[in-house]
Amino acid sequence: MHYTLKAVLSGLAAFYVSTTAQAMNVGTYNIRYDNPADAKAGNGWEQRAPVIAGMIRFHGFDIVGTQEGYIHQIHDLEKLLPEYECTAHGRDDGKEAGENIAIFYRADKFKKLNEGLFWLSENPEQPGKGWDAALPRICGWAEFQDKESGKKFYYLSVHFDHRGVEARKQSANLLIQRIQRIAKNTPAILCGDFNVDQTSESYKVLHDSSILRDSYEVAPLRLALNGTANRFDVNSMTDSRIDHVFLTKEFDAKKYGILTDTYRTPAGDQTGERSGNFPGEVVFKNYEARLPSDHFPVLVEVDWK
Repeated sequence: MHYTLKAVLSGLAAFYVSTTAQAMNVGTYNIRYDNPADAKAGNGWEQRAPVIAGMIRFHGFDIVGTQEGYIHQIHDLEKLLPEYECTAHGRDDGKEAGENIAIFYRADKFKKLNEGLFWLSENPEQPGKGWDAALPRICGWAEFQDKESGKKFYYLSVHFDHRGVEARKQSANLLIQRIQRIAKNTPAILCGDFNVDQTSESYKVLHDSSILRDSYEVAPLRLALNGTANRFDVNSMTDSRIDHVFLTKEFDAKKYGILTDTYRTPAGDQTGERSGNFPGEVVFKNYEARLPSDHFPVLVEVDWK
């Protein structure tokens, strides 16, 4: 059997497209709610929003689940992310009220087939707090189809309570049940701010389940020089990863990163100064390093097995 060079190259090109088109960059980002006290401290939403959007675009997120944003913050990001579409749900009423769980996704890559939410409580279909939680908490989900490969998957974004220990444990159990109920045998990705790190009992409920794997552990290449919380302090350090991306068995994680990008705002004297270590046209001014949220985003490159 003989093959022409053109046929071989054409076949290789088709193989390359079919194998690479399914890879995607997914992640989670607690964008911090619009808190007036933050603005007084120099971390206002108006200056943070363009940086957050810039990070999502520059780092090439295909899908990212967000937490905490009020609906006006979600709308702001929609304007700043023209390549993306979004599904969002407010935790107070399941519509727009209160902090929102959102999923931003590349409209050119994915088609949204379905969406929904449930409360992290004893009554998941009704608004309200669960167990010993301090606040209402929800999980938002969407079913997507990859436009290139036709494959379907579910994406879930969640925010666990920050106070209720029992609520976090029961929320983890509920998530396992709901993923099995909603996704059934369809692949799924679960991301969010779990308010528990890799040593906690609630984390172990998810980690030790038969259906989810922590992408941090799966990925052979990791850039994680800090945990995922930062309290808006560029000089703080923690080993705790409280923001996670879990995968069902149909996905492999290729790379995992906790993105610690900073930006600058003016501080003090702005006359500027030069350094003998650099050319004369280089002028240094006094600026303060800042972080776009009190959480770092997590980015994971995943591929289908």
